[in-house]
Amino acid sequence: MPTFKLDGKDIPFEPGDSIIKAAYRQGIEIPHYCWHPGLSAPANCRMCLVELMPAANQRAMMLDIVEWDPKLGDYRNVQKPKLQPACQYPAVEGQEVRAETSKHVLDARSGVQEFLLLNHPVDCPICDQAGECKLQDYWLDHQKTQKRMRDEPVHKPKAVVFGPTIVYDGERCVMCTRCVRFMDEVAKDPVLDMRERGNLNEIFVAPGKQLEGHYTFMTEHVCPVGALTTKDFRFKARVWFLRTAKSVCQGCATGCNAHLDYDPRSDKAYRYRPRDNEAVNKYWMCDEGMLSYRAAHEGRVIEARVGRQKSSVDAAIREAKKRLTDVPKESIAVVLSAQHSLEDNWAVLELAKTLGATTIYAAGAGTGYKDDILIDADKNPNTAGVRELAPNAKTYAQLLDDVRSGRVTHVVALGGLAPRNDPEDATALGMVGTLVVIAAHEGAISDAAHVLLPATSWAEHSGTYVNRQGLRQIAEKGLAPQGASKPAWDHAAMLGRALGLEIGWSKLKEVRAQLGGSAPSAQTRSEAVTGSP
Repeated sequence: MPTFKLDGKDIPFEPGDSIIKAAYRQGIEIPHYCWHPGLSAPANCRMCLVELMPAANQRAMMLDIVEWDPKLGDYRNVQKPKLQPACQYPAVEGQEVRAETSKHVLDARSGVQEFLLLNHPVDCPICDQAGECKLQDYWLDHQKTQKRMRDEPVHKPKAVVFGPTIVYDGERCVMCTRCVRFMDEVAKDPVLDMRERGNLNEIFVAPGKQLEGHYTFMTEHVCPVGALTTKDFRFKARVWFLRTAKSVCQGCATGCNAHLDYDPRSDKAYRYRPRDNEAVNKYWMCDEGMLSYRAAHEGRVIEARVGRQKSSVDAAIREAKKRLTDVPKESIAVVLSAQHSLEDNWAVLELAKTLGATTIYAAGAGTGYKDDILIDADKNPNTAGVRELAPNAKTYAQLLDDVRSGRVTHVVALGGLAPRNDPEDATALGMVGTLVVIAAHEGAISDAAHVLLPATSWAEHSGTYVNRQGLRQIAEKGLAPQGASKPAWDHAAMLGRALGLEIGWSKLKEVRAQLGGSAPSAQTRSEAVTGSP
């Protein structure tokens, strides 16, 4: 692979890479605002300027400038190298590039940073971006000087509602145009643009339009400062109080890699952010996926129930044992869930085998909207995982038909969600003699349960999910289990032991050993770049 030198270090690059992208692949950050690895490079922020050293027998391109000489007490004519934007200049084999080791580059960065802050309101104490703002980071790294301009700064529109999800603050904007380019190049909905010139620049929405659709949250995510905020997260939390778990979006079969940000003091999830993975979701997530973090708290099953009455888990297990003892094996059905992890489904499937149940069904959320960008019609994160474990599993509709015909009288089900909420389906579920459900979320199946056991959500235990590409991806535990909830694989083991069955697992690592070891995540298997844009 060809290489060039950056501050004396060899940097490999692929054909077509710019200097900044080749460095980014190696985990080296050249400061930038406008550049993003998934977008075009306009080179308008000038923060990524680097010095290119001339090859042998070549002269450096120089610029004539005037520079203050404190000894003379006057300006004098000098020359300096013409710096180039690393986001646009291509990587060339054998090229020598200076960034951190060039005084000219360091001076340029300081000047750009000071220029960007001339009219900035510096309202960090009330800004949602505080703590993860590039203006703050780069001021500390590349400027560290007080503001010299004493004139009244230019004032621009504040708290402008761009649409149902996004609010814009023009005074904080550094005109990087990331949001404009994302809507044009990725979302294919070019409703944002830049108007006016110079220090009057601002981002605006096309007349008669608003910022809406399925990818509006990404405009806030790509914003390197606090100019764009989401109504969902705005004024909700300070990022330095939050911790992050590497997660997998539960919204559909795409399985976008995500960061789940939560406050460990209250065990509350506050947001999802995309986690870069070029093989799965690149750098993006859809709005529905970024809002799916709410399911960590909403619609949850956190207490056991027997009938309609709250119960302890032990009492619910005893009731389930009573109902499932001495039942003909051929009348027992087991339902897997595409909403639950591979570990949960494997444990319930093993429980089915030890029970002697041979009829396996699969359920989950129904289909929905899809597009050609990220969103899949399958609204389950683990359909491929269920298919992998039980390729011949029958559908939820077939389960209802078998209940109506009397072939199935007892059901052990994983997951509370069904593909549809039809009154006729509810009537059929009501015909089941015994319905034992292990679920994290309420739904049509959990509503009909005679015994309901509370399972932890994906955010409360480590679980493996197989996306539509067949990639096994691990969602890490972030939150503590709510209420009496436990991992579904743990409930399955408890139920099996109560029934006198031989259960061979009691820990997560034992379940994963049966699945072929700890599954590697797509993040480590296929991520092409590291770092953060």
